[in-house]
Amino acid sequence: MFGSGISGIAAAVLLEELNAEVILYDGNDKLDAQEIKNKVNEKAGRPCGTKVVVGELPKDIIASLDLVVLSPGIPCDLPLVKEFKAHGIEITGEIELAYMAGKGNVYAITGTNGKTTSTTLLGEIMKAYFPEVYVVGNIGNPYTSVALEQSENAVTVAEISSFQLETIKTFRPHACAITNITPDHLNRHHSMEEYIRVKKLINMNQTASDAIVLNYEDEILREFGKEAKGQVIFFSSRRKLEKGLYYEDGRVVIANGSTESVLVNTDELHLLGLHNFENIMTAVGIALFAGVDIETIRKVVRDFRGVEHRIEFVGEIDGIRYYNDSKGTNPDAAIKAIQAMNRPTLLIGGGYDKESSYEEWINSFDGKVKKLVLIGQTKEKIAQAALSCGFPEKDIVLCEDLREAVDVCKREARSGDAVLLSPACASWGQFDNYEQRGRMFKEFVRN
Repeated sequence: MFGSGISGIAAAVLLEELNAEVILYDGNDKLDAQEIKNKVNEKAGRPCGTKVVVGELPKDIIASLDLVVLSPGIPCDLPLVKEFKAHGIEITGEIELAYMAGKGNVYAITGTNGKTTSTTLLGEIMKAYFPEVYVVGNIGNPYTSVALEQSENAVTVAEISSFQLETIKTFRPHACAITNITPDHLNRHHSMEEYIRVKKLINMNQTASDAIVLNYEDEILREFGKEAKGQVIFFSSRRKLEKGLYYEDGRVVIANGSTESVLVNTDELHLLGLHNFENIMTAVGIALFAGVDIETIRKVVRDFRGVEHRIEFVGEIDGIRYYNDSKGTNPDAAIKAIQAMNRPTLLIGGGYDKESSYEEWINSFDGKVKKLVLIGQTKEKIAQAALSCGFPEKDIVLCEDLREAVDVCKREARSGDAVLLSPACASWGQFDNYEQRGRMFKEFVRN
């Protein structure tokens, strides 16, 4: 098992349960092997035989391997992975491992943005209808941690990232969705063409008895719909569709080719923004294919309050409303957060550089952003992009860290304003992950 994060530990425990001889490896020599071993034992609930290796992997261990399972964070083009391949060792991923061990039907969602909200909502809908539901994957609960618990009646709802799709072989969701495809993770995939290819793999093993839900307003996905395997279900946030789901005049509508029915009026919802109406249609398209009745879907959608770190309302202090959109880890996601704002906004952005460009994000501000407060590795890059787009230099503030950025916003904001953390960048470098970044923002605001 290559990678000692939560998915790597869960996969190691699964392999232990399958009576494999497990070596859990991590290339970071600063990690404590015994500490990792303790985590494996704790996860398993018993002492395990897993051997933990950190730093350089000895040649004799490489020669002994039959199978290498990659954690999602391990690139397939890493020199060590290439060495495994050169030795003829089979390479797979933790999603593939879990799928082979698990049972029941899988419903999977990928896409650049909207995956977590769509997956969480779909999970809630499925839980309201089916007795055995597991919500897993990139959402924070490793698929490998539940695979052996599942019965033949299990329903698995999975958020699947491009990193996880790279290593699938037989993974076949009964229904899946691609929410949208915009530039992201190009430092990992190296080209937009490769990123698109990997996203489409979610459909690779589907057959005529399966379904795929696609965003009609995404040109890449509209074209993909002509060649995708299985039943194609489109949704649109900008036009009426004869068949599928669409948003029009404050309503989400289901059309079957001959009749139409209103699922919900959007003023009944807790979610803000057109992108969230798209997330709803993504989840509903899969739920309908899975056989969930409309009344169950309607009730869950009306009650759904969204997910942590995605335009999450933190609180109002002195008439200033604070929003945590730490999950806005790329420009396209951050654009959607700005579009959802209905107040003058002080925007905190910046973070780890995934080789994104920021001009489209800055041009989407549409006069809403009164201060652009920047942190992290990309702060100078974003500041230059903002200046090139005509954003006033006097309204750009560079800060050392998130705490300083929150202090600046508190000082500069006035009653009736909003402060929005929506970085348009990954969290790595200053934070372990976007969750830690979002929770620290909330802590700073509440303090």
